[in-house]
Amino acid sequence: MPEPLRRDVRLLGAMLGDSLVESGGRALLDDVERLRHAVIDARRGELPAADVAALVEGWSLERAEQVARAFTVYFHLTNLAEEHHRIRTLRERDAEGGTVPGSVAVAIQEMGAAAGGRLAEAVEGLEFRPVFTAHPTEARRRAVVTAIQRISDLLTALNAEPGGGEGAETERRLREEIDLLWRTALRRNTQMDPLDEVRTAMAAFDETIFRVVPSVYRALDAALDPEGTGTRPPRARSYVRFGSWIGGDRDGNPFVTAAVTRDAIMIQAEHVLRALENTCARVGRELTVHAATTPPSVALRNALAAARTAHPASVDDLAKRSPGEPHRQFLLHAADRVRATRERNADLAYGSPDELLADLRIVQESLAAAGAARQAYGRVQNLIWQVETFGFHLAELEIRQHSELHEKALAEVRSGGELSEMTEEILDTLRVVSWIQRRFGVRACSRYIVSFTRSAQDIANVHALAASLGDHAPVLDVIPLFETGEDLENAPKVLEGMLEIPAVRRRLADTGRRLEVMLGYSDSAKQLGPTSATLRLYDTQEALTAFAAEHDIKLTLFHGRGGSLGRGGGPANRAILAQAPGSVAGRFKVTEQGEVIFARYGQPQIARRHVEQVTNAVLLASTDGVQDRAREAAVRFRPLADRISDAARNAFRSLIEADGFAEWFGQVSPLAEIGDLRIGSRPARRKAARGLEDLRAIPWVFAWTQTRVNLPGWYGLGSGLAAVSDDGADLAALQDAYASWPLFQALLDNAEMSLAKSDRAIAARYLALGDRPELTDTVLAEYDRTHRLVLAVTGHERLLENRKVLSRAVELRNPYVDALSHLQLRALSALRAGVADDAEREHLEQLLLLSVNGVAAGLQNTG
Repeated sequence: MPEPLRRDVRLLGAMLGDSLVESGGRALLDDVERLRHAVIDARRGELPAADVAALVEGWSLERAEQVARAFTVYFHLTNLAEEHHRIRTLRERDAEGGTVPGSVAVAIQEMGAAAGGRLAEAVEGLEFRPVFTAHPTEARRRAVVTAIQRISDLLTALNAEPGGGEGAETERRLREEIDLLWRTALRRNTQMDPLDEVRTAMAAFDETIFRVVPSVYRALDAALDPEGTGTRPPRARSYVRFGSWIGGDRDGNPFVTAAVTRDAIMIQAEHVLRALENTCARVGRELTVHAATTPPSVALRNALAAARTAHPASVDDLAKRSPGEPHRQFLLHAADRVRATRERNADLAYGSPDELLADLRIVQESLAAAGAARQAYGRVQNLIWQVETFGFHLAELEIRQHSELHEKALAEVRSGGELSEMTEEILDTLRVVSWIQRRFGVRACSRYIVSFTRSAQDIANVHALAASLGDHAPVLDVIPLFETGEDLENAPKVLEGMLEIPAVRRRLADTGRRLEVMLGYSDSAKQLGPTSATLRLYDTQEALTAFAAEHDIKLTLFHGRGGSLGRGGGPANRAILAQAPGSVAGRFKVTEQGEVIFARYGQPQIARRHVEQVTNAVLLASTDGVQDRAREAAVRFRPLADRISDAARNAFRSLIEADGFAEWFGQVSPLAEIGDLRIGSRPARRKAARGLEDLRAIPWVFAWTQTRVNLPGWYGLGSGLAAVSDDGADLAALQDAYASWPLFQALLDNAEMSLAKSDRAIAARYLALGDRPELTDTVLAEYDRTHRLVLAVTGHERLLENRKVLSRAVELRNPYVDALSHLQLRALSALRAGVADDAEREHLEQLLLLSVNGVAAGLQNTG
């Protein structure tokens, strides 16, 4: 472990230990330490796992809860320390100068040599659209998140000012905050509602995203022209557009209504308008250039005179406070108008963000004409980029609903009879979309995603429902979402049918033949297994790319990836480079779900690094050289991959279709109890439970993660590899595919990561709870097979051998996760055996849920 990281972990751990002693006595800390040493010894083979279980069983349930909470808080602090070390490393790299791997600068350098005159074209067409979703995978309470943020700020201050009076006071406050975190309930006591989720996401915007976006654009501009950035019109355009499903995704969530959607956009608008108002006022106050040194242009003088005519009192007041500073006066007047927009003062408010942009460009052009290029293209340009990126709505609110509901609603509308509550709600939602467009522009809310799209008729139904509103019909981009294996295979046929829908053709004409298609990673993986789903998604990308080329369509593929590896997660830049050739084309849209939002966008330095890495990968994945190499590798190795896929799918389906599998899964995992964590507003199932097909992918993955099996991330791959590695020649071909084909490399790397976060011995204890030894043996045999063959193909002697930082993090965490797993197993075993006493059952459930929270923190994954 690097020494600065070791120092922070020890400091935070020691302070937590002091809080344990102060609140529970020395004996509590001794018990925590006893379990800590026991799990480490067990990992080293120096202590039987049965002895660790016996230690945990010997405690009272109250003591077991305290120990579980201690390990959970420890993980929160360790995560914080690792995050600080990442930030420290990024700052050191920046200070050293030069290019950083995965940065925008590296992509521009590589493209400059390969793309020739097409570099400018590539930058002009660049798009990155991260879409925040309320998928319930953030297990931490907001109170816990904010407490951790305060600790983070104090740790930063302490590292900057060690020793001395200020350092001593900072250390005292740090101890106070850690003690508060220890004493804070780690689980939510009430169910979240959708607007709680909206407000939670706003924290990432307020604290990070709004400020980071201009720095990313500046990095791209500097990479394109290192000497000129900030002194000339920017060569980088704003290319990031945030989206949100939070408050708009009603698929299976009865708590998202038309009223919630309206409230969601208003909350977003409040936050972005307040941010723009504050930034505009700050830039205005700082822009103290005098008319004598920087004379205003005719356009600026005319705009200021018009403003004085319309609002004489406020503009005259600004002139008195800033005499001879017309640029400053005009920007401060613009800030007043943004405030009026937020407060809905129609007399002074801007009608649209385009009006604000026009005013900002008048200021910028006036400064540039007066020779103040640095003032024109510095902070003023940053503000322009922010307005272009966020508008007055912050993120494009997207609607999602299940295809079946539209079919029923349209039948009711056409019947002319009384409409059901469900149909009224769908129509009200469309009316709200229309209202949002009138208030904030079409861009603020036009995307309507149809989940489980089976045919073009599913798309036509939404357009027909919208048309039934007459003059109140919104402008819609209706997006098919293909989720199951069959639907992915059928996707090109559906798009062919969509081109016959008049409303779709009109929208294509209006948008320059732009079309968006969403691909679901979660349900396809739950249905086909991770290996076959990966290849099916790749085939769909290839087919849709060919369809787009044939029909002159500018296609954007929207990747519905989850945070976990079992739901399409993993490093975003590697995933992009593994896409089918031609499918990226400079555009990447992806869901950012649950804990991923704060992991990627919670800290400015990390957020900037993430957006740069995605930008790097999108640019490189769109170059001819990268695409040609990927295409050649796909042709060479596809027959091999098909053999792997067939065997992997058969193994996966054989397991989940085994008699009684669903019941067994419920017994061996905390699946039933996960809903009690209250980590989101959405139910765990889309409808009344019939079996695994109705279970959402998040609890499916979450429950397997808790059992330390991580089955959705690797199961079936071992059987697939075994089907083609019977002799040395086939193994050599697999190794060649791993070295040459980004898709195959990503598949094995993600499986390797899943295996590294699992633990066979502890998993066996969970699986045994189901009293189905044949299923336990099947799962463990596949684990052994996958573990052995992944290492053989990658050439690694141990898991994550080539990823030292991640390997270190996993190896350091695993013993402490083991401690929580032993505590969870105690509770789960007792609950599955049956507990008659209500008080004892309540304590066991509390222990179970505390340990679930802790394991999620330790593995940094839920669903």
